[in-house]
Amino acid sequence: MAARSRPNVLITGTPGTGKTTTAEQVASQTGLRHINVGDWVKEKGLHSGWNEEFQCFDLDEDKVCDALEDQMTEGGNVVDHHGCDLFPERWFDLVVVLQTTTTELFDRLQRRGYPANKVSENVECEIMMVVLEEATDSYKPEIVKSLVSDTTDNLESNVAHIVAWCSAWPGR
Repeated sequence: MAARSRPNVLITGTPGTGKTTTAEQVASQTGLRHINVGDWVKEKGLHSGWNEEFQCFDLDEDKVCDALEDQMTEGGNVVDHHGCDLFPERWFDLVVVLQTTTTELFDRLQRRGYPANKVSENVECEIMMVVLEEATDSYKPEIVKSLVSDTTDNLESNVAHIVAWCSAWPGR
């Protein structure tokens, strides 16, 4: 793959940890293209159908990766998605895992109107640090960063951290 002139950043974490808000702000401040994978799945039909139990689409990993390939190769993207092990390692220069206390996460997911089983499963995933484990298993440890995402102050600090990293990225 040819060297990119702009980095690709993955912002991941359990649903409700603040991925989209963080990614939107990072994209706004850096000029990177924000890609919300969940929105892409819906808009571009990158799924294998509706999951009634969890009230969401079951994404088709091959379709998602095929749809993203050209933009990821070009660089300059901030991708947000709750999973991270489906993406090729070569795509990302920084992988940020947002983590939230289970009490805060529970409250956020309830405010979203998630069904009880979906709230429970996501809180359990956060307790077990499933997304952080996926990230450390899927990417080089030096590019994986875990950030606390409980408060507005955390959000501002996380965005500033990621923006500073993008500004200092060696490919620039």
